[in-house]
Amino acid sequence: MAVVRNGVGLVVAREEGRDQAARLLPAIGEVLERAGVARHEIDLVAVTIGPGSFTGVRVGLAAARGLAVGLGVPLAGVSTTSVLLAQASPVGRLSVAAVDTHLGDWFCALGEGEALPFATSTADLVARLSGQACTVIGHGVAPLVTALTANGTDAIEEDAPPDPVVLARLALRTDVEAWRVRNHEEGLPRPLYLRGVNITLPDGARRTVE
Repeated sequence: MAVVRNGVGLVVAREEGRDQAARLLPAIGEVLERAGVARHEIDLVAVTIGPGSFTGVRVGLAAARGLAVGLGVPLAGVSTTSVLLAQASPVGRLSVAAVDTHLGDWFCALGEGEALPFATSTADLVARLSGQACTVIGHGVAPLVTALTANGTDAIEEDAPPDPVVLARLALRTDVEAWRVRNHEEGLPRPLYLRGVNITLPDGARRTVE
């Protein structure tokens, strides 16, 4: 999370661990206090909408919706892969934003900007890349880079989580009032899920519910 003014991050913090959902709102309060920003000074709340884990996307988006409604400000939704692509430093290589699904495959986007994300296996990604040298950016992408390299793809790793300051800058490419109009006409941003919810049944079997 970050408090950003005029494109500059005043305070940046990260909440990790199993209790991050319980810690999220108190941490936001702490970040605002450290930045010296009062709640009435906030003009826009920005949040990543996915793709990502069902629980992570749901918790983050629900918190952002609550903040935006409570503060009476617009909510900007940006895809996680768009943030990763914007912060990549490819140096002449194709950028590959990657999010581990923890189900044996990856959520990816290729290129730059608003490239559409997709779910893919390593083998399918190798085929999509067609031999192009690439920089894979995301948190914990080393296994994907290793697999791509083993399949003959010239891939290098840029291990980085989505940067909240980059998220804010992307959100502010659209005017705050334009976000307000979009929220009014389209509703608040919705989660970007690329597959159904993976659940565990009472007998221990796992299945995906669309």
